[in-house]
Amino acid sequence: MSVESDLLLHWYDQNARQMPWRIPPALSKAGQRPDPYHIWLSEVMLQQTTVAAVKAYFLKFTALWPTVEALAAAPDSAVMEAWAGLGYYARARNLLKCARTVVADHGGRFPASLEGLLALPGVGPYTAAAIAAIAFDLPATVVDGNVERVMARLFDEETPLPPAKPILTAHAARLTPQQRPGDYAQAVMDLGATICTPKSPACVICPLTAGCLARAAGTAHLLPRKLPKKPQPTRFGLAYVVQRADGAFLLERRPDKGLLGGMLGWPGSGWAETPPIPTPPLQADWQAAPDIARHTFTHFHLELTVMVARAPLGANPEVGSFIPLDPTALPTVMRKVHAVAAAALQG
Repeated sequence: MSVESDLLLHWYDQNARQMPWRIPPALSKAGQRPDPYHIWLSEVMLQQTTVAAVKAYFLKFTALWPTVEALAAAPDSAVMEAWAGLGYYARARNLLKCARTVVADHGGRFPASLEGLLALPGVGPYTAAAIAAIAFDLPATVVDGNVERVMARLFDEETPLPPAKPILTAHAARLTPQQRPGDYAQAVMDLGATICTPKSPACVICPLTAGCLARAAGTAHLLPRKLPKKPQPTRFGLAYVVQRADGAFLLERRPDKGLLGGMLGWPGSGWAETPPIPTPPLQADWQAAPDIARHTFTHFHLELTVMVARAPLGANPEVGSFIPLDPTALPTVMRKVHAVAAAALQG
């Protein structure tokens, strides 16, 4: 075990963050392992999402579906609705595919090898390494944004991201110990999240400060360097919100493939960089809401003009169906549309 690994594990034993999917270091040192289902579920949820946002969703999912078998048997629509608001909805679809594969092909037990984990649907190198290390205590190298930042500073690596990824991964691999690799993986992530933060790193209390090359060079606050991001385009669209006389709203379930696949949403036009073509779902006195619903996806900004109307009980839409509205079942962008529409309908 390297000096850095030993120092970091000692720090982790005293400062590990409490997570609902984790077990405390004392129990881990005694040989107790966390539930692989919990580690897999949390890691999928944590992709592109903060720990603070994930905790409530993790607790909700494990209450609804306490085992991978229960999740595999759940209706797609129930899982997608429980995921609503967490974003990156392809993760929810892959979650179901993976759960069903674990049950059908592995008897409900996650493979206890990196190769077996990588063969599961929706499980990439990072997630497989995290499960292998944390759930099975295998010496897999776990590299997320926090780990990249710690490695870039520890070794004063000036190569910008993303080209620096293999360099930083190699550094992380050299420091990954054979003993307690799961605790070590979580320790590096905790260090990056709480001390070696993107801005104003707390170097004076870092357990690795004595050997940190960026600290010695005075460059810690500048690392990791990153190549300039390409400007994101803006796409435009129309969203139609119509409320029936009994209070129900017209909603449709989006196609399984594509953005927000399988999620409930408002009927509307396509999203493009050119002006949208009106596609109202029924004949009504449509009025444009005074505000625009804005949302940012990974690769583009979206601006939706919200069209609102009221309809009689006998209204016959061309798409979707009228149902009682539960805003929590909607993805974030659709909740934003609802907020704009609600203000217009009440005005």
